[in-house]
Amino acid sequence: MEVNKKLYENYVKEITPVHSKGVNMLWAFLVGGLICALGQLVINTLIAYGMDRDSAMAWNQLFLIGLSILLTGLNIFPKITKFAGAGTLVPITGFANSVVAPMLEFKVEGQVFGIGVKAFTISGPVILYGILSTWILGILAYVLGLWNLGW
Repeated sequence: MEVNKKLYENYVKEITPVHSKGVNMLWAFLVGGLICALGQLVINTLIAYGMDRDSAMAWNQLFLIGLSILLTGLNIFPKITKFAGAGTLVPITGFANSVVAPMLEFKVEGQVFGIGVKAFTISGPVILYGILSTWILGILAYVLGLWNLGW
């Protein structure tokens, strides 16, 4: 029994990939920075062509979400994520990927039970807690405003 345990432990050590935390953090920082730089480039370009800043920022979000969806559909985003880790998952691109990936995986289940249900696996809780926290903060601001303690 002890021999099998040792053999198993050696096997696990052999097949377990060794990662350098420093290198992983560097790649996450660089790729995340590149995503942010791309977003800033889009904003600056739209402003240079006469769009106001708020509209440019909104279009930038749509661009980054659309690009993330496209790259997820082409199976490129998961490869970038495997390489860059949190550098791709933290920006808005990661949220778009986390919504689209389950939809693609379960599309064989059909439009409603596959794509429709999986669309809300990730986005549902985000929408729910976003609305709930906004509602609670709105009531808090209203009550504080009644006592002239508002923000």
